[in-house]
Amino acid sequence: MQIFYSWLFRLFLPVVLLRLWWRGRSQPAYRLRLRERLGQVPKRHSRAPLIWVHSVSVGETLAAVPVISKLAARHTDWQWLVTTTTPTGSERVKEALQPILGGRLLHYYLPYDLPECLVPFLNALSPCALVIIETELWPNLLKLCSSRKIPILLANARLSEKSARGYGRFPSLSRTMLSNLDRVVAQYPADMQRFIDLGLPAERAVANGNIKFDLSIDMGLASEAQALAHQWRGESSRPIWLAASTHVGEDEVILDAFSILKKEYRDLLLVLVPRHPQRFDSVARLCRERGFALARRSEGAAVKASDEVILGDTMGELLRFYGASDIAFVGGSLVSVGGHNMIEPAAWGVPVISGPHLHNFATVSSLLQEAGAMVVVEDSESMASQVQAWLEDVGQRKAAGQRGKKVASENSGALQRLLSEVERLATQNEDQRENKNPALW
Repeated sequence: MQIFYSWLFRLFLPVVLLRLWWRGRSQPAYRLRLRERLGQVPKRHSRAPLIWVHSVSVGETLAAVPVISKLAARHTDWQWLVTTTTPTGSERVKEALQPILGGRLLHYYLPYDLPECLVPFLNALSPCALVIIETELWPNLLKLCSSRKIPILLANARLSEKSARGYGRFPSLSRTMLSNLDRVVAQYPADMQRFIDLGLPAERAVANGNIKFDLSIDMGLASEAQALAHQWRGESSRPIWLAASTHVGEDEVILDAFSILKKEYRDLLLVLVPRHPQRFDSVARLCRERGFALARRSEGAAVKASDEVILGDTMGELLRFYGASDIAFVGGSLVSVGGHNMIEPAAWGVPVISGPHLHNFATVSSLLQEAGAMVVVEDSESMASQVQAWLEDVGQRKAAGQRGKKVASENSGALQRLLSEVERLATQNEDQRENKNPALW
């Protein structure tokens, strides 16, 4: 089955490359660094242990940062290879990790999942362990690493029922692929069981909790958020509603709800943050077409009392935005994306609104809903109704936020347990690190 998969991948590789070129029309960075995607990278000459962390894009990279930063402080002799698949993920690696790691950091795009791309990549870099953040499983990558005795850990792993059904359509390939994993540190028992049901040996799996609960909000970040809130409010006490990580089809619903709310709350400020940078301009046009006075965060101008919508068209500021807001909607949930990280607003004590599509954060969303810290809405009317309820009753709003903050605090601790798992994995083959011959496949 794996041979068939590889030849099918080769057959469709021209389509993959064409799609890359097509995406480059709106994001030119997709047309750059193609050699990396084909596995052509400079040879590493250092004999220091190289820990390879793969994080697909922005969300996974943000989850990886505390893991890498804490381990890098403990193991100053380790070098780090971080791979991503998107330009936005690449930018976050450089912004978040380069200041921490400096010359100890190597960053490339993940090569395509073909032996002819992966073999030269592995030969050039010789990593001693691979840590995959959340769930990004590639059959050839896992088989090649396993054949070279590079231990593989799937960290903060989640597997929704929908994804499990997808893997289940190819039982032989899935079972073979999972057999190459040395350790799966799953978020919750339900995730762990789905991996086991697909063929992962039970002794290789553990349920650890979600490391995203271990969010650190230090005094500096809190001060920045407070200053940002003052800047947005001006001399008034205007309420701030943040709609974060929105996708196509969600912005219209949010703006419809905002129109309803503006009839009662004329000074309400909406901060709208699209998930993907290539949508910034189109969302800006949509806001103006709806007749709203728009300020773009990237332009740096002071927010005026007459501004109604702020477009969050910068990168790396969302956590600060949550801290500056009174109410947060978390996107990817009104459409079938599966939701994004609602732990961040909860950790700030900000009450959360979400759509019904939450399979990416099923357990987290259940915890927040059960605590009364998050409300699920279906459309613009129910969204406007919930925002209005929290605007009218400040005590209720703050109580909901504090309940979310308590959930975040009570579920922390997974990060430290994961660090121990990574350390154990990275050091278990110490005697083999001295330079084993690469296995050609």
